Amino acid sequence: MSKVKVSSTNFANKQALSDECSEVYAANIIGGQWSLAIVSWLMNGKLRFGQLKKLMPGITERMLTLQLRKLEENKIVIRTVYAEIPPRVEYELTPIGYELKPIVKHLEIWGDKHKNL
Repeated sequence: MSKVKVSSTNFANKQALSDECSEVYAANIIGGQWSLAIVSWLMNGKLRFGQLKKLMPGITERMLTLQLRKLEENKIVIRTVYAEIPPRVEYELTPIGYELKPIVKHLEIWGDKHKNL
């Protein structure tokens, strides 16, 4: 996944729109098929990396890692590492991540309606 150059016009436009429009800001954080899918699965509780991977067979390990890091950076997901052998890492939603539950549910309802058009 390539990053947009900070000096690019595209980056400046995205940043300006995100600063002015809270909806765009929110969409930039949870937008995209994988982030939304990860959040949806974590609504049911903590999951390990391997469990998430099994729930989304189409995602690569690299993409899952990148998306989890992005969600963690944006304070949507918490990553907990347990000092065990073998190491255990769990992912769960933060309180602000759980606030997305009604939004995700409405998107699901809307998506079901739209698919049937």
